[in-house]
Amino acid sequence: MSRARQITIVAAAAVAALVFVALFAQRHGFFDLNVYYGAVRYWVSGGEIYDFFRPRSTYGFTYPPFAALAMLPMAVLAWPVAIVLSCAATALVTWWLLRRLLTPLARQRGWDRWFVVALALCLVTVYEPMRETFLFGQVNMLLLGLVAFDLLVLAPRGSRWTGVGIGLATAIKLTPGIFIVYLLITRRWRAAATAAGTAAGATLLAAAVAPDATREFWTSALWDTDRVGVLSFISNQSLQGMIARIGDVPGGKAVWAVLVLGVLALWFVRCRRAAAQGDEVAGLAYTGIVGVLISPVTWVHHLVWLIPALVLLLQHGLEVRKGPFLSQSVEEGALLNRRSRRRRWALLGLAAGSYVILTSRVVWLWEDRVGGWAVFFGANAYVWICLALLLLTPITQRPAPELPELPEFPDEGAAQLGDVDVAAARPKRRVRAVRA
Repeated sequence: MSRARQITIVAAAAVAALVFVALFAQRHGFFDLNVYYGAVRYWVSGGEIYDFFRPRSTYGFTYPPFAALAMLPMAVLAWPVAIVLSCAATALVTWWLLRRLLTPLARQRGWDRWFVVALALCLVTVYEPMRETFLFGQVNMLLLGLVAFDLLVLAPRGSRWTGVGIGLATAIKLTPGIFIVYLLITRRWRAAATAAGTAAGATLLAAAVAPDATREFWTSALWDTDRVGVLSFISNQSLQGMIARIGDVPGGKAVWAVLVLGVLALWFVRCRRAAAQGDEVAGLAYTGIVGVLISPVTWVHHLVWLIPALVLLLQHGLEVRKGPFLSQSVEEGALLNRRSRRRRWALLGLAAGSYVILTSRVVWLWEDRVGGWAVFFGANAYVWICLALLLLTPITQRPAPELPELPEFPDEGAAQLGDVDVAAARPKRRVRAVRA
């Protein structure tokens, strides 16, 4: 494909994405960013950060004190500048992550990487969790970027700094702490210790700078669920939110605990298999999915953690199968090709279906409705997608070692490719006689 045609396609996709956002995206006025901005300025002016609530709302600062320290520069920024910096940082991290995740696909298909990444950026622009992240002014992509840098850049190099990004993300918002557990179950003890030590060090630094705020967070604000909203609200697409929307369920907490344990067991098995194959992207994808499922509150914008899984589905759905091999007959090769083709189409279908549903805002059709089978299935559509992705997102297998080339037959008509006796074709070892 010519460069001019690629530019034309990307330009058309960008225009379509912007039109879609202009017509269908919900405007939130950078609500969450405004909470961070107001809380930090209130704190700097002498108030207690967890006493701050956004005017005409019950929403206050919900993150640990270290997050407030990281956001302190906002205290000296004008509001429009804070918006621009938030959007720019999210866009930059998104570009880097997609570039990292899509490079194997571009190489495999022989496509220009810039073209693949540009199209992906257009697609994520209309992806509802990404729209919500931008328009709320959320920090989700920044945290995902910290974790991904650890797992996709530092870990493959065997860097002693592996775990620092996960530790910082955990100190800013507790939910990325699930990745410390991921490091433990994949037996990377040093990286897990580094992550835990970084999170603890950042938390202690915040305690030294702001002891009152630290005490209030760990003893009061952390346990005040009213600060984050109602669990049954349609945007809460976690297992806890699903149960809350059913209504008064006898033993609801026990049901939630059983579901969480089941999800964790599946996650454990899948992560161990991914680690055995050295597939760090799959580990990142599975752990991100589990994090949003087991968290008590998972707003729609938190589902940017599903992006690695969607990319993996696309990559495996478009992979080029190598073969058939000499050990296969023509019939076996044809059967494997048909199975591979069906599998690839199934993966592409799952990727496309998940993306369309996660872009459509379909769950909002059941807003403010509780109980009933329609609510159970429709209002929790994003939960079902998370479960499907955890179960079905494939693991990249290690490439099989290449077989040595067979010697050429002197008689061209001696054998056909399908009739080759591999054992007979191998050169025989010379046996050296041993004298008694």
